[in-house]
Amino acid sequence: MANQTQSFGGGIFIVIAIAIGTAIGAVEGQPTIGVMGGALVGIAIAIVQWLRDRKRTGE
Repeated sequence: MANQTQSFGGGIFIVIAIAIGTAIGAVEGQPTIGVMGGALVGIAIAIVQWLRDRKRTGE
């Protein structure tokens, strides 16, 4: 149990981005494109968070 570091999760960014993308897409009349765009943005943010966390923990 010694030397364990806490990692941060990036899944919340995916969920929030999909929700925002869906809302924007619904307003524009294209909810599917909004979901897809939100998913892409959320995944990109989650990958950046994962890379930063990996660098921080030294793995």
